[in-house]
Amino acid sequence: MQIWVDADACPKIIKEILFRAAERMQVSMILVANRLLWSPPSRFIRAMRVPHGFNVADLEIVEKVQAGDLVVTADIPLASEVIGRGGHALDPRGMLYTKDNIQERLTMRNFMDQLRGSGVETGGPAPWSQADSHTFANQLDRLLSAHGKPGSGLR
Repeated sequence: MQIWVDADACPKIIKEILFRAAERMQVSMILVANRLLWSPPSRFIRAMRVPHGFNVADLEIVEKVQAGDLVVTADIPLASEVIGRGGHALDPRGMLYTKDNIQERLTMRNFMDQLRGSGVETGGPAPWSQADSHTFANQLDRLLSAHGKPGSGLR
């Protein structure tokens, strides 16, 4: 298992949780963004900078993700692609996207996008809370315990 992070909009607290988990589980983690990102010195963690442009980071992740990999993203279309390739997708708030729920999530996302496009004010996501961080950390631990291989290192 390798962890891919759609890092442009990933909250700092989630990146910190991921840094600790990658070290603890000795799992390779790649932060993908269209800007220069800081990552701690580690043989398990690296940052990949991609060119600016619409969905460039998403396309890079989809191209490189392999079955069994984990992608951390709030981007529902990216999560759908990852699941279609046999990967796992986890929202930074701790929602695990699955084959059973991804179509519903895509439909709702597209519906809300249509509403916004027609001028309806839909609001935004709820403010970040400590509970979101705990939910994410717990879900990440479950995934890594079930699918990660301690000591497997970099692929």
